Amino acid sequence: MYLPAYYEFCCKVQIVAGHKVLEEIPELLKSLKASTPIIITDKGIVGAGLIDLVKGAIEGSTRVAAVEDDVPADSDVLTVTRIADRYRENHCDAIIAVGGGSVLDTAKGVNILVSEGSNDLGKFSGAGALKRPLKPLIAVPTTSGTGSEVTLVAVIADHEKHLKMLFTSNFILPDVAVLDSRMTMTLPPAITAATAMDAMSHAVEAYTCLAKNPLSDSHAVRAIELISQNLLNVVKNPDDKEGRLSLAIAANLAGIAFSNSMVGMVHTLGHSVGAICGAPHGACMAVLLPYGLEYNKHKNASFTAELLFPLAGSEIYAKTPAHYHADRVISFLRQLNDDLHEATGGKHPRALKEIKDGRGNPLISRDTLPAIARRALGDGSIFYNPEELDYEDSMMVLNHAWEGTPLEKG
Repeated sequence: MYLPAYYEFCCKVQIVAGHKVLEEIPELLKSLKASTPIIITDKGIVGAGLIDLVKGAIEGSTRVAAVEDDVPADSDVLTVTRIADRYRENHCDAIIAVGGGSVLDTAKGVNILVSEGSNDLGKFSGAGALKRPLKPLIAVPTTSGTGSEVTLVAVIADHEKHLKMLFTSNFILPDVAVLDSRMTMTLPPAITAATAMDAMSHAVEAYTCLAKNPLSDSHAVRAIELISQNLLNVVKNPDDKEGRLSLAIAANLAGIAFSNSMVGMVHTLGHSVGAICGAPHGACMAVLLPYGLEYNKHKNASFTAELLFPLAGSEIYAKTPAHYHADRVISFLRQLNDDLHEATGGKHPRALKEIKDGRGNPLISRDTLPAIARRALGDGSIFYNPEELDYEDSMMVLNHAWEGTPLEKG
């Protein structure tokens, strides 16, 4: 077991998981000494009927003071400020956030403003700006990917200043994460695949990058195992409740893992692809994950090799020579992307050039790769990568990932 000389680990979020746990929310609010929540969500969640499901589960026990359903795809300052005003106008005392990463980040931002009695979100950005606990926040994720319900970070855009603000503090952690299988049952196959591969990238990088520790490792390994065992079957059989819950738990475990050990170059490059091209984060993570492991292999092959058992199972592990375990992990992840591509009718990408918008148009042209590589050099996750990453190496990786060709056969 790898034992660093020093590490920290913290997860202060109460986690409630099951097939029918939305009904626990009234008691959870009561335990937090709250009774009048605002629900923060987006129009897609409302359209899928999930807010009706939440309200139906808690009606009679809890008075929902307001529902704010106009959260955009990328959380922004204006939305956060508007919802904070609504929270105050309705005399709310808690937040229930129902959605994916943007909704949960928005809720974290709103909680900062209403708890601090401020309308200037920027003054709390960075690390260490928050000094005291915030209002009660219950997170109900509707995707099995970001793990935002257990992460101590939020990213909120200020479009007027053309920047994205990062907030990092144990105080912005939700008080409770409610993982209910019903909340992900309506996810389309391609989104199910992409979000789960986002969680896979969290777990794999948490295990293989520089800030790993024994406690984050244990969460990461179990997350990898659950995703590998359930993802393809859930994509093919969307009504699999047990599989849906397993993926939700896996994303939660992966979120805890990378919150305590950080990520590396897969996210370094993926963040930049998303910023430059507007490509969905999960799709970028799925494509880039094997390349990150390839690039770092000469530095951390032993850690990558240890993931073969949870990823591929005992039979493949036993049949694979020990010196080939790391390579087998990389090839297994590529094959998983191939299998998901087939299972989603070609919607799950295997290369950056295959990532498309809702109309089927490619989002990433080869001409954008230099801008992506330059932007990546300023991403904070680069410091936790086992190998240094400069502009030329970023371009090398991006070119291969765009084409879909392995680095070692380039």
